[in-house]
Amino acid sequence: MENDNMTQTANEEMPNLLITPSAQEYLGELLAKQNTPGIGVRVFVENAGTPRAECCMAYSAPDEVVETDYRQEYPDFPAFIDSPSIPYLRDAVIDYNKDRFGGQLTFRAPNSKVPRVGPDASMEERITYVLQSEINPGLASHGGNCSLVAVKDDETHGLTAILKFGGGCQGCSAIDVTLKQGVETTLREYIPELQRVIDETDHSQAEGAYYK
Repeated sequence: MENDNMTQTANEEMPNLLITPSAQEYLGELLAKQNTPGIGVRVFVENAGTPRAECCMAYSAPDEVVETDYRQEYPDFPAFIDSPSIPYLRDAVIDYNKDRFGGQLTFRAPNSKVPRVGPDASMEERITYVLQSEINPGLASHGGNCSLVAVKDDETHGLTAILKFGGGCQGCSAIDVTLKQGVETTLREYIPELQRVIDETDHSQAEGAYYK
């Protein structure tokens, strides 16, 4: 019987994590070797919603079950999903691919690095969400990335986002105008209140006022 916390989690957001039949078979064999009745696996994301996000799986014996975890039943074992990780495991797939060397367990979670924002999210959180979900995937193909340094309410120019460009997008003194305009257009499309986007290397706009 699931406890109240598990039921509440299920009502709030049901995980759609998929463990494929081949992965179930592989994990079932591993769990059987543990000689622990009722043992399952626990799935969670470390550093969720950041570029450092890492999807993890561990054994979960009956006496190690976290009460707030969501229990997902499979024929041979239960899977316990860390409640805070559920949004980041949306559309995640755990698979096992057999090959002539044995096989490999793969864990694909396309939303693990994407920040989640709610209706009460701050301006910083909203901007970071758009950068990670809409802008950085495109910049990554060019070896670049973009992150938020700070947000300030400029008396002259209005709400301004100060960004840091890195990797292949980084120039000696300023970011390519076309690139910066593209980022600004995308950000303002999702966040209409934002009036301006500047690069942190543009020191002509203010004296140290960018940093909180």
